[in-house]
Amino acid sequence: MQLGYVIVYTSAVEASVAFYEAAFGLTRRFVHESGQYAEMETGSTVLAFADDELGQSNVSAYRKNVRGQEPAGIELVLVTPALRDAYERAIGAGATSVAAPQTKPWGQDVAYVLDNNGVLVELATPMG
Repeated sequence: MQLGYVIVYTSAVEASVAFYEAAFGLTRRFVHESGQYAEMETGSTVLAFADDELGQSNVSAYRKNVRGQEPAGIELVLVTPALRDAYERAIGAGATSVAAPQTKPWGQDVAYVLDNNGVLVELATPMG
């Protein structure tokens, strides 16, 4: 088994794609003509965005991501050797700072931001 997709549900798929392009330098891979689903280029695991209505139709227990509310108990991690630059770029594009870049006890540098949907995103240097 392998991780194939991470899907962030949102009320604005196109705005989320544009935000991830501006804030994190990701490239859109695919945007469905309906505007309800999109994918970003992120390596072997796909980061996707799907409309809240699609999420609600898939499962009965559903919690929307809402900017300004506490983030859900999950985070996305984007790895980069240029952590401070990535953090500043994200903040400049409208991400909300949660924690400025810091070195963890295990030697990895990390920072935390909230995306345009209120989703927690960790920016981290590679391990090893």
